[in-house]
Amino acid sequence: QGQLVESGGALVQPGGSLRLSCGVSGILFRAHIMAWYRQASGKQCELVATVDSSGSAYYVNFVKGRFAISRDSAKNTVYLEMNSLKPEDTAVYYCNAPNVMLHWGQGTQVAISS
Repeated sequence: QGQLVESGGALVQPGGSLRLSCGVSGILFRAHIMAWYRQASGKQCELVATVDSSGSAYYVNFVKGRFAISRDSAKNTVYLEMNSLKPEDTAVYYCNAPNVMLHWGQGTQVAISS
């Protein structure tokens, strides 16, 4: 019965930066790949990035070079550093462990607008 709590979303201008955090409980955090997803209004949820237990990361093309995923096993937390934000990055961002797919958290809203 894992729990995911996302935070850090905000309204920022294009070109700005944000750091999202996701606290994870109820699973052996260090044993699981973690991922960030996002869902824009009216669109399907999509994968953004993953990080495995060694810290190796994977990014989908539309965030490569702009976003960085990381994890802190001492804090059971996964992060998403987002830079050079674009209006199309506007979405609710969620984290999860794709190998076990926990119950989704509430997400954190990211809005990019001038």
